[in-house]
Amino acid sequence: MKRSSLSLFTAMCMAILFTSCDKTETFDDKWKLDNEAQFAQIAANTEYTKINSQSGNGFIMVKEIESGNGETPYFTDKVKVLYTGWYKNIWTEPDTYTDDKGNIIYNKVIFDTTSNNNIARTFAVNGVVDGFSTALQHMQVGDKWEVWIPWKLGYGESGSGTIQGYSTLVFEIELVDIVE
Repeated sequence: MKRSSLSLFTAMCMAILFTSCDKTETFDDKWKLDNEAQFAQIAANTEYTKINSQSGNGFIMVKEIESGNGETPYFTDKVKVLYTGWYKNIWTEPDTYTDDKGNIIYNKVIFDTTSNNNIARTFAVNGVVDGFSTALQHMQVGDKWEVWIPWKLGYGESGSGTIQGYSTLVFEIELVDIVE
């Protein structure tokens, strides 16, 4: 009788131990949740407009900075674009801040930009991430937009280069021309 009680007690302890380990939050989980929360905050902001992805995989949020009056590119077109792409390491902190040890922290990470030389880049509308492509297909030549792209329409779970998976991306995009 004592052996069966001991076995039952051991089995219950093991079950409790294993179920308590299932809820361990990882860095990726926190990063994903923080990025999704930031995108949700922008999605609730009335200054931004929701545009559904052409692929049907979600939506982006845009804010018009300057209005153009030219043509709108198709998915198969090539375009000339000025842009800056960025994300933040900690969405609740400003672009630059001083930590509790007096260190200056550069929180806004610019991962790609044409602002260094102000020369527009030429590429196919269908050659960029889904969210960027979606924005371009709704812009007119001369438009300048701030575009927020959730991770599902950006670089997904795996990321790209220095951009970690599950990152919400922000672009300032100016559609300069449609290449004939």
